Amino acid sequence: MEKIPVYYMPGLAASPAIFENIKLPEDRYECYYLEWLLPETPDEPLVHYAERICKGIKHENPVLIGVSFGGIIVQEIAKIVKARKVVIISSVRSNTEFPKRMHFAKRTRAYRFFPTGLMQKIGWLARVFTGNNAITKRLSLYDKFMSVRDKKYLDWAFKTIINWDCTEPDMNVVHIHGDADEVFPPKFLKSFIPVKDGTHVMILTKGKWLTEHLPELIEKQIT
Repeated sequence: MEKIPVYYMPGLAASPAIFENIKLPEDRYECYYLEWLLPETPDEPLVHYAERICKGIKHENPVLIGVSFGGIIVQEIAKIVKARKVVIISSVRSNTEFPKRMHFAKRTRAYRFFPTGLMQKIGWLARVFTGNNAITKRLSLYDKFMSVRDKKYLDWAFKTIINWDCTEPDMNVVHIHGDADEVFPPKFLKSFIPVKDGTHVMILTKGKWLTEHLPELIEKQIT
């Protein structure tokens, strides 16, 4: 039986290592991992960026799985490359699902003042917050899985997310979302497959659930 190609796109600035807890059956799926590129210019259009990411896809009709900002990227890729299935995790199908603070950031262009420079110093911040277990644990996770620390990329990424111009959600996109996601609160979403107690980083904490359910969700539309 020919294996189904699955391409993973990690979340903002993250490495493909965030998918280490997902184990799809090797006799059925062949997994590949896309990585972030540095933007060519501070204002590189998302469509152009997606076209460059597409060069890493070597199979026809793949399954695309993206997390958070990576979920936005795979939806843009699917406008360029015919995909067998698009699955987003901890993400949104359109900008109409953004929380109010993101709409405010777009209107006021507040994203220009986001301290992206601090994201280059996550390890240092984790040491500063020693004693606060919750904050230290979260910062340590970011430090471990953050692969792109270039400030130009981070500035571009935040601006690009906030200004994403997709207003019509594609309901054919499979949307998996934690019911405790603090970045994209579920109350703003149109519909999704809920994961109990899943936070925005559930790609790291709910690997067992994803390993169990992803094959069924992938195959359901194929057959």
